[in-house]
Amino acid sequence: MLVKTDVCIVGSGPGGALLAYLLAKQDISVVLLERHSEVAREFRGEFLNEEGEDILNKHGLFESVEKLGLLRMDQLEYWHEARLFKRIVPKWPVDHVGIHVPQNHLLTAILAEAKKLDCFRLMLNARVTDLIRNETGRFTGVKVRKDGKDMIVESSLIIGADGRFSTVRKKAEIRAVIKNHGYDLLWAKIPAPKGWQPSIKMALVNDSQVALFTQAGGSIQIGWNIENGSFPQLRKQPFRPFIEKLLLAFPELINSANENIQSWKDFILLAVHSSHCETWTKDGVALLGDAAHTMTPTGAFGLNCAMKDADLLADLIKECIMHEDTEFLGLKIAEPKRRAEIERLQAIQVDKEISFASQFVAYV
Repeated sequence: MLVKTDVCIVGSGPGGALLAYLLAKQDISVVLLERHSEVAREFRGEFLNEEGEDILNKHGLFESVEKLGLLRMDQLEYWHEARLFKRIVPKWPVDHVGIHVPQNHLLTAILAEAKKLDCFRLMLNARVTDLIRNETGRFTGVKVRKDGKDMIVESSLIIGADGRFSTVRKKAEIRAVIKNHGYDLLWAKIPAPKGWQPSIKMALVNDSQVALFTQAGGSIQIGWNIENGSFPQLRKQPFRPFIEKLLLAFPELINSANENIQSWKDFILLAVHSSHCETWTKDGVALLGDAAHTMTPTGAFGLNCAMKDADLLADLIKECIMHEDTEFLGLKIAEPKRRAEIERLQAIQVDKEISFASQFVAYV
């Protein structure tokens, strides 16, 4: 089976889905490939900052997302030994310190608009197995395994929006430089106690960072930093002493945590690293989001950076097509400016990680 399109996007996360919609809206044909059979996902980047909110508003999507459900955070708090140490509140005209948006709601809203367009095609359960090159060395398509059958998607441009372990990046032989940040992250989700206010709460527990993110739907997502690579050894130890440290920091979570976190199996491990690539464009391939520049969870920049990439790429791709730039050299020309912004944000992440304990200087 052969499918031809202007742009083939691999990966239907927020960045890939948004780019597909923006291109299709400009009458550029696009095929969006997603290896999973559905778009619903958990424990992914789900926090919008002001920039992410602005992009959704710019393209008329925020209201649709809000109807499906989101939650504005009223404040950012720092806690120590069950005491509030510092509180940060929004500064006018912004009315939040972050917005929790379930990724399923975000993707549903974007794809619902995209599906209204004749130039858009979504293929689920479609896993890319290889890239196709022509005689000049340019990538001209992808090989796909869909529903147990092989197919080919030919396109003028291939977009790798397939995350930190990007198949497109590997097959295009674009080198990614990995940076270890010295920690991994354990995620868990519990129901919020009655009266819990929408907020982000940070604590220093036995010299480790613990973050609580209130979520739409009445849950709290707990992120607990642990030493890089330590989880296999940690899970051999008794579980109760570990969770009791959390309950000493936030006693109001005792009932909910005890009922919903009863073993190491109730945590999900995220191996934390950041990365940067030697290039984001190569011979008919372009990368966005984590495929191009993996971010750590610190500051919740990842989702917003992916959408910013999509917003920028949509304009650049349109310009290339309008000016008959069949090699899409305009993408390469525009890369340094966006790269500088990503490098700035990654430096901020490192600084926040190094300086986290200083937020509690009165106690340490």
